[in-house]
Amino acid sequence: MGYMLEIQNIHKTFNPGTINEKVALNGVNLNLNPGDFLTIIGGNGAGKSTTLNAIAGTWPVDDGKIIVDGVDITRLSEHKRAAYLGRVFQDPMTGTAATMSIQENMAIAARRGERRGLGWGITKKEREHYKELLKELGLGLEDRLTTKVGLLSGGQRQAITLLMASLKKPKLLLLDEHTAALDPKTAAKVLEISDKIIQENQLTAMMVTHNMKDAIAHGNRLIMMHEGHIIYDVAGEEKKNLKVSDLLKKFEEASGGEFANDRMILS
Repeated sequence: MGYMLEIQNIHKTFNPGTINEKVALNGVNLNLNPGDFLTIIGGNGAGKSTTLNAIAGTWPVDDGKIIVDGVDITRLSEHKRAAYLGRVFQDPMTGTAATMSIQENMAIAARRGERRGLGWGITKKEREHYKELLKELGLGLEDRLTTKVGLLSGGQRQAITLLMASLKKPKLLLLDEHTAALDPKTAAKVLEISDKIIQENQLTAMMVTHNMKDAIAHGNRLIMMHEGHIIYDVAGEEKKNLKVSDLLKKFEEASGGEFANDRMILS
């Protein structure tokens, strides 16, 4: 059984040789098994989102390899990689087309990579399928297929984006602080939906979060990043038994100082 994701010694420096030079990734190595659900924490600028961007192909890495389910995607364009990946961003407005209805948004996601666009309209069978998926969210959206997505709340939009990102069973689901913009109650609901979608589709997933409690409560493995590399990697029972205080201690050991990011401690 091979790995679903292999990251081999990736490096990325922005604005090299200038006054704004920033080493963002400094030799990241990571292997994920099929079905792993990894949470990623770390301070601001630790390399969390940069790692997800490297996988998604937002820009090329300087060095190293990224292999998804045995396929080396390191040199593939962002567009070509999209076939392997599902992604949900922090901003609920990013993942959906506001002026289109729920069913149109879902149809576009379902037909991604096919030539046919929406020219044929949405079939009754497709509509039934979307209804079933929406019903499972428990948000009452199954009766609002023709509602424009722009009229929905942030939490509803993120829930739909999650469905859309998982419709084609991606090799890897990337969640980039996807609940950070939501109020706590809505965030908890969206996380619950995320867990369910990942489990039911047996997806391999990576979730960047600044919320240590969430990072401990979700997934089967946790990594902490600091200054562009992984400083802590914990899985299984050991991860389940972690406390926020353990993570803070790890961070202080690694950074040789107090934990500066208040946002992370308070959330």
